[in-house]
Amino acid sequence: MALRGPLFRLLRSQLNHNRQQHRAQSVAVLGAPFSKGQKRRGVEHGPKAIRDAGLLERLSHLDCPVHDFGDLNFHHFEKDDPYMHVPFPRTVGRANQILSNAVSGAVGAGHTCVMLGGDHSLAIGSVEGHARQCPDLCLIWVDAHADVNTPMTSPSGNLHGQSVAFLLKELEDKMPNDIPGFSWAKPFLASRDLVYIGLRDVDPGEHLILKNLGIQYFTMRDIDRIGIQRVMEETLDHLLSRKPRPIHLSFDIDAFDPSLAPATGTPVNGGLTYREGIYITEEIHNTGLLSAMDLVEVNPVLGANREAVESTASLAVDVIASSLGQKREGSHVSFQEIPTAKEDTEQLRL
Repeated sequence: MALRGPLFRLLRSQLNHNRQQHRAQSVAVLGAPFSKGQKRRGVEHGPKAIRDAGLLERLSHLDCPVHDFGDLNFHHFEKDDPYMHVPFPRTVGRANQILSNAVSGAVGAGHTCVMLGGDHSLAIGSVEGHARQCPDLCLIWVDAHADVNTPMTSPSGNLHGQSVAFLLKELEDKMPNDIPGFSWAKPFLASRDLVYIGLRDVDPGEHLILKNLGIQYFTMRDIDRIGIQRVMEETLDHLLSRKPRPIHLSFDIDAFDPSLAPATGTPVNGGLTYREGIYITEEIHNTGLLSAMDLVEVNPVLGANREAVESTASLAVDVIASSLGQKREGSHVSFQEIPTAKEDTEQLRL
């Protein structure tokens, strides 16, 4: 049940206080050009496409220092035999270990870390690295897909559809302990610390996991039924009512309707509108608790034309900027008070 009336206003007041305290938090942008969590080429070019769409320039207008850490270099194993029907396990495992170390370093240095993917298997390392610095974090997963398959339930075997299963403590006994490349990865997240938003393509095994573990999730039908404002109230209530704590936002661009984000690998009709997606990120920013985020699955190769690629990458920039404080009424950090007329100004008018 969502917080209502005085109780919700009290939580909102506490979150606004957090936002003021975190206003000048610096941002670290970290590129992860990686595609082996699935089989379609092109998503490794996502970080460049997002930067080319003006990300750093947009962030420079916000009230926080921005540091671009460039792109990580990932090693691709020449011999990387499938595990069961899971392709490239060693390559994916090693890439996520590298990413985990980088995210941990960025968050440990006091930055809000923005990871640019790359496919969504990268969330394994991104969230794990964040949790090393913030073990009490909570996770908001905005996606058309639940990405909580295990190797035994996954129809495709692709690891970008199994990311969350590597994170959840309740699935530890359901995951094989001998997946090559993942000996370093140990589950750390409780199912009650996770909320999904935007689901509309959930595999049968995933549906069983969601129900059995009692994971809080909102499908597109839920958003149609109760509205995005109520969804965000219930999300923040569920995750933050016990205590304020760091938020990790993992945002797959395919959460949006394909009419808005066509250049992605697994589009599903009936997704978020622009206003719904941006409202999600605005509300997360308003908590003052966003500590790290992923923006993944922008695939320039899959855009039907240049316009499709540019619109998808520009949407990714909007999502990131909104998560970090860009407001739809404009970001007005240049003026802290109304300027007064000065003698020099009067002379210019003559």
